[in-house]
Amino acid sequence: MDEPRFQHLYDMRVELEPPQMIGQTPQGNRQIFYVRSGTFEGPRLKGELLPGGGDWFLLRPDNVGELDVRATLKTHDGALIYATYRGIFSASQEAWEKLYKGEPLDRDQYYFYTAPMFQTSAPAYLWLNRILAVGIGSPVPGGVSYRVFALA
Repeated sequence: MDEPRFQHLYDMRVELEPPQMIGQTPQGNRQIFYVRSGTFEGPRLKGELLPGGGDWFLLRPDNVGELDVRATLKTHDGALIYATYRGIFSASQEAWEKLYKGEPLDRDQYYFYTAPMFQTSAPAYLWLNRILAVGIGSPVPGGVSYRVFALA
């Protein structure tokens, strides 16, 4: 059986609105983060993240965050791409407290990965409809950043 190969798609930086703190629910602490703006750039894709998308984030009692993201990417040539992904952000209670205070975290203090999928009707980007991707996430002041790779 072949081992997976990864092809760099893009790096993305996302600015988020302050979260809507729904609070403790039976499933966990629900927080909704709306996209303010963002940019992405890679070997075959570059452009901006449109406002209005967001993450319907759930912090479970075991300090594992479940991401549920929907967003619209607009390429430099005007194509629209719908991106969705699920993901996991896992950290200790101490790391979550640092994050909520706006303090930086070292990469070894958390686990943050996503599984993006794409939909588009733009002829130049139809290949995105046929791939799976993996994103490596990092919290940054005011938002998140990702390195996204196609599984090849």
